[in-house]
Amino acid sequence: MKRLTTKLALAAAALSASVSLAHADWPNDRPIQMIVAFAPGGSTDVMARAIEPFLEKELGADIVIENRPGASGEIAYTALSKSKPDGYTFSYINTPGYLSMQVQRKLGYDPATIKPIVRIVDDPTAVVVPAASEIKTLKDFVDAAKANPGAISYGSSGVGTDDHLAIILLGAASGTTFTHIPFSGAGETRTAVLGAQVSGGGLNVSEFAGNDTSGLRMIGHFGAERSPQLPDVPTAKEQGFDVQMTSERGIAAPRDLPDDITMKFSEAMKKVLDNPEFQKQAKQLALPLAYLSGPDWEKQMPDRLARFQKIWNETPWVQ
Repeated sequence: MKRLTTKLALAAAALSASVSLAHADWPNDRPIQMIVAFAPGGSTDVMARAIEPFLEKELGADIVIENRPGASGEIAYTALSKSKPDGYTFSYINTPGYLSMQVQRKLGYDPATIKPIVRIVDDPTAVVVPAASEIKTLKDFVDAAKANPGAISYGSSGVGTDDHLAIILLGAASGTTFTHIPFSGAGETRTAVLGAQVSGGGLNVSEFAGNDTSGLRMIGHFGAERSPQLPDVPTAKEQGFDVQMTSERGIAAPRDLPDDITMKFSEAMKKVLDNPEFQKQAKQLALPLAYLSGPDWEKQMPDRLARFQKIWNETPWVQ
């Protein structure tokens, strides 16, 4: 019995040593895959590509960004949840979509298998219209929808995303219904608004202010206060609609990612966000940086999930 116990102890020690060795090799033996849940050109994709060279330098690793748009992010999150927890697959995650989909449908993955690593930005949701539109304010947008039932359309980055929920809440607050047109990302929404294919659309402040704004007009946003990037644009509350909605964007990993890799990655991301050169670039892109550690961000999620459940109970966004 003693001999068997010794053998088991030696085997466990060998396994521990091999695992430690594998961790020690991270992340030098192959590229790290960073999944983006939306199409190229949107705020998450732009942010990911801005972060990439800084994070590569901090980790001493190669990073490959892979766009997996569709199902408001579920395709990407499913891929993340089913990936090996070896430090070679991460994904950008976006709220409210990451949380709201847990309310609206049965998912192809278990959210408990995903671990938030860092929150990077908290970006107010906004409504934009073609520059030539007669709609100048959120009140104009609401009044047009009331006067022309079914004719005022609104593009978003997908069902259950922040821009979709914002228009649901605006409709509930004003007794109005808008015709929702979901796209696979902000780039497609922008194109549809520019081409007047929709009456208006949802973009985040960074997606508007960080790009060429010709051809577009922002008529209001759903932040708690005016954005430093767009100080002349009034909030929804200032315009008489008590609605708030933002998009949080950060990075997550498989839940079982080893603690040492989690710590190394988290520390590298904090250094990136504290880097003056990155902060300068983030300002040019109008990214509203709002760092939270993974554990702190995750602590906030149950309250946010409860809010989205309440919205669903009162005004379900999928019939």
